[in-house]
Amino acid sequence: MKFILKEFSQSVISLNRYTKRLVAIITDVSLCIICTWLAFILRLDELILFRNFNFTPAFLSIILAIPIFWIFGLYRTIFRFTNSSIIFTISLSTFIYGIIYFLIISIYGIDKTPRTIGLIQPMILFFGIILSRLLVKYGLTLSLDLSKKRLNKKKALIYGAGNAGRQLLTALENSLEYKIVGFLDDDRKLSRQVLLGQYIYNIEKLDYLLKSKNINTVFLAMPSILKKKRNSIIDKLNSVKLTVKTLPSIEKIIDGKITISDIKDLDVDDLINREEIAPDLELLSKNIKSKVVLVTGAGGSIGSELCRQILKQKPTKLILIELNEFFLYQIYEELINYNKNYNIIPLLANVQDQFKLENILEIFKVDTVYHAAAYKHVPLVEENICEGVRNNIFGTLSILNAVINKKVKNFVLISSDKAVRPTNIMGASKRLAELCVQGLYDENKFYNFNFSIVRFGNVIESSGSVIPKFKRQIKEGGPITLTHKNVTRYFMTITEAAQLVIQAGALSEKSQVFVLDMGESIRIIDLAHRLAKFSGFSIKNDENKDGDIEIKVIGLRPGEKLYEELLIGDNPKKTIHPKILTAQDNFINMKKLQIELNTLKILLDEDKADEVKNLLKRTIKLYESNSKNVDHIYLEKLSINKYQKNQRNKENQKTNLIKLER
Repeated sequence: MKFILKEFSQSVISLNRYTKRLVAIITDVSLCIICTWLAFILRLDELILFRNFNFTPAFLSIILAIPIFWIFGLYRTIFRFTNSSIIFTISLSTFIYGIIYFLIISIYGIDKTPRTIGLIQPMILFFGIILSRLLVKYGLTLSLDLSKKRLNKKKALIYGAGNAGRQLLTALENSLEYKIVGFLDDDRKLSRQVLLGQYIYNIEKLDYLLKSKNINTVFLAMPSILKKKRNSIIDKLNSVKLTVKTLPSIEKIIDGKITISDIKDLDVDDLINREEIAPDLELLSKNIKSKVVLVTGAGGSIGSELCRQILKQKPTKLILIELNEFFLYQIYEELINYNKNYNIIPLLANVQDQFKLENILEIFKVDTVYHAAAYKHVPLVEENICEGVRNNIFGTLSILNAVINKKVKNFVLISSDKAVRPTNIMGASKRLAELCVQGLYDENKFYNFNFSIVRFGNVIESSGSVIPKFKRQIKEGGPITLTHKNVTRYFMTITEAAQLVIQAGALSEKSQVFVLDMGESIRIIDLAHRLAKFSGFSIKNDENKDGDIEIKVIGLRPGEKLYEELLIGDNPKKTIHPKILTAQDNFINMKKLQIELNTLKILLDEDKADEVKNLLKRTIKLYESNSKNVDHIYLEKLSINKYQKNQRNKENQKTNLIKLER
């Protein structure tokens, strides 16, 4: 039986849409005839054989019904995905049909046809059409369930009995994976009421529902609530090991329509226990709208989000500079698909090539530059000192000199909180890049440039961020590897980061450093706990030996420190944006700095990683490395030198022995 159902459902589904429409039309033609015949039987109260049946009213029914149903879209509906809205469509179309049929049969009259047929037949046809659609819908759904062995669906609740919850229930009616068994809501007035056939339960009944209905998933359908309230609800649900899935924010739900594709695992943005900082729309558009904008590192995490935010402000042109071909292809395709009318120019280029950068700035008449190209992964830069420093410092110098030579007014350097009292090469290189921006601005301030430096903390789910690594480890069953129990970091969403960069550039009047008021820093161990809970797991430790995921402390990596800072000094000043602060840090005169840069370039060319590190310490007074030199080339050279020295010692010992023997 299961095999027959499977074959039947697959054969029906595999038909092309024109064949399906034809089958639906033939079905309705048959229903018109059968319903007219049934109307005669009911009216005359006797069984009439088809050979004695008057077919004229049946033919009239076909001539009227099929065009009306076509106009109302009954033949464009996918039956197995229909919902309650089909009843309204059928009701309206059969009502129009019924009026016309009644006027012809009952008012005008047809020979040998009782006038009451004009009333009875449309009513029978209405129920016949609805029954045929529902039979197909539930027949196919049931057969697909059986064929895929999906009768044991995951039982789920919808948290939120509002508009989003109602739409989500409708969207999940045809789900082969989930079966909704009720609503959850905090509003006690709604408790025990019925919504679309489902009971609404108070959150206090959660434990009872888990035991009685075997719930394992909750859909959070409250897209407009504040993050604090949202996190409180998530904590309640996570405490009983429920998998929580969510809808996007209300701003991302277009026209209030929700589909199954909108459902996703909990957004990692929920890990930040604070509201996102609203942007100043005037600042967002100031240096972008109707201007030519260039972004370096356009394929990276920050660079790509910058491009998305920039496009919303309608620049004349957006120029993407990227060295990695695949990353450039990815972001270009995404942006073009977003809106084909925008003038987006993808350019493969190295930010260290000043000559090419100057050509680009001149040819495209660039107004604003956002410099996001950098090596930022702390351990990797620590192990590749010379290339990290070369890219982060001399790449910044190249684009800076190009901007100055071609008189581009607006320039924004994307820096890092790791540049403040750095303990690693990545942070030190970003701090020296900041000093280059400040020094070159001071040397060229009479040209009225607007240079700015933007520092922010860790960006959630950016490349190299700890969160994607934690998610992968949780997916693999653990353990979650943590460098230190007391490590803390500032976190922000990638959208916040991009908007901060844009607004800071618009706020700049000289060569200022801008930082975001990011609230309290977050302990990484708390982040790991929360992320595990988001995934429906508990942490295994001494207090909970039956937990799912273990946290393993592996020790700080080279260059890593326990906490990050955003300001070098203690004198941040407010700006017109309530959450953006500015500071005027001390800088080095460019002539003096240039001497160090010239020496640095020679050391880089000779791969003298140890001397590069010493020069950075000498130039950046607050740089204090917290690890040994782990640069691979440096260590290999050290190993070779040690080997060669040992060999020379052995040769000398042999020579001395020979001399003694003589």
